[in-house]
Amino acid sequence: MHPATLDSPTRPPAHRAARAAALFCVPSLLLLLLVALEWKPLISLDEGIARTTHRWAVADPGLTRASRILTDWVWDPWTMRALCAVAVVWLAARGARGLAFWLAGTCVMASVVQQSLKAAVDRPRPVWSDPVDSAHYAAFPSGHAMTAAVVCGMLLWLLRLYGVGRTAWRAAVALAVLSVAGVGVTRVWLGVHWPTDVLGGWLLGALTVALAITTYAYGPGRHGASSS
Repeated sequence: MHPATLDSPTRPPAHRAARAAALFCVPSLLLLLLVALEWKPLISLDEGIARTTHRWAVADPGLTRASRILTDWVWDPWTMRALCAVAVVWLAARGARGLAFWLAGTCVMASVVQQSLKAAVDRPRPVWSDPVDSAHYAAFPSGHAMTAAVVCGMLLWLLRLYGVGRTAWRAAVALAVLSVAGVGVTRVWLGVHWPTDVLGGWLLGALTVALAITTYAYGPGRHGASSS
């Protein structure tokens, strides 16, 4: 890959992003509805998985400590937002101010949607007599899972947009998958989220990325990437 490639983004395929948005919209809304209505089979499944993972967490303090480090520092939402901020500064420094503004706006909107859904659904978090960790605010969707999905998804798309090399792309995909999956697992392991909170965060995060890419591909924001 030539160094100049990183200054010459290609126009994204809008139809693929639109199809992905439609694909993620249905399960996201369905899960949201089932959680809000407290559908008993779903609640029972959540409780069964949560009880099992909590029992494992109590029995393995070493792995539980590692999970706390990962979830509180490595994959914390503020760490993810810091990565997004670095990308925004990098884009702006290269003259792609429209794309930088669009990326920042996407991450801000994701946080607004996340907090709004938490307030609207107001789902209680798991409560344990012997907790291994604690968390505040409502449970659905998982902020850690949704933020990781949005930031990692957007950063991967930016790498693809700027034509990153094959080796770097594969490494980035592996790291993104590890981060998004890992943070979800740690939230359930630590007993601060139900499994469907994490699933909801992943689905809504993926939907946010797909919608953001669609609006960029169809809207005037695509011209901001080449305003260097």
